[in-house]
Amino acid sequence: MNQRRSSCLRLLCVCVGLEAGLLCFGSSAMAQDAATVERQFLIPESNDSMAGEGPVRRYDWMKNLWQKRRSTFASRVQQDQNAIVFLGDSITQGWGDDFRGAFGDRKVANRGISGDTTRGMLYRLKEDVLDVNPQAVVMLMGTNDLEEHATPKTIAGNVRLILKELHTHDSEMPIVICLVMPSSETKSRPAGKIKRLNKLLTEIANENDGVHLVDTWTPFANENGDAKKEEFPDLLHPNDAGYQKWKVALEPTLNELNL
Repeated sequence: MNQRRSSCLRLLCVCVGLEAGLLCFGSSAMAQDAATVERQFLIPESNDSMAGEGPVRRYDWMKNLWQKRRSTFASRVQQDQNAIVFLGDSITQGWGDDFRGAFGDRKVANRGISGDTTRGMLYRLKEDVLDVNPQAVVMLMGTNDLEEHATPKTIAGNVRLILKELHTHDSEMPIVICLVMPSSETKSRPAGKIKRLNKLLTEIANENDGVHLVDTWTPFANENGDAKKEEFPDLLHPNDAGYQKWKVALEPTLNELNL
């Protein structure tokens, strides 16, 4: 009897040991997967591996937000297939992942990251946008480049590269370019530079079939070409009234494209 009990105890220990080993192996594998995801969504340490020109932001808050947002995007790739994808920065992100119900039954996906520049958007374009196989892409970008002292010409060059990638992925896909919204010289975004950039964006839209321009500057600008406090309380980010006006500006184009 003692010998049988001893054998059972040894067998139990072996089983417990195997289970613990499997749990450790599973935890290790999960940790490795998490680490891989973290590495995948790190902002590159230098610009050497990044196409385009101009600034890339690497502030600590930006690195953390970039990782968090892009990891969320990766988890939604299947869910967001064939959506209308909004690509942009904090103005896009601030609309919320559900756009506060602004687009009704339309399938929309928010791919805005606060603080991002056009070069950052170009870098993340494949995983965050193209892998969703969007039915259309709506772009609002460039304001952060201006704050980082990029020239309108440099910003426009990055926009052209983004358009090239989008056209290569799907030459029939409609693309909507929204003009850079007004801000303020106090935000390092003077009206003159925004106007010059918007002139280049207008030329780009006119040169490219399938690219549609939406004027999101004129409805917002005051007599000096700057943002109005009642729509942009911090002279950069729209409030609810501002987002509603953006939606109104988009509707004719979305309807024309049957989106």
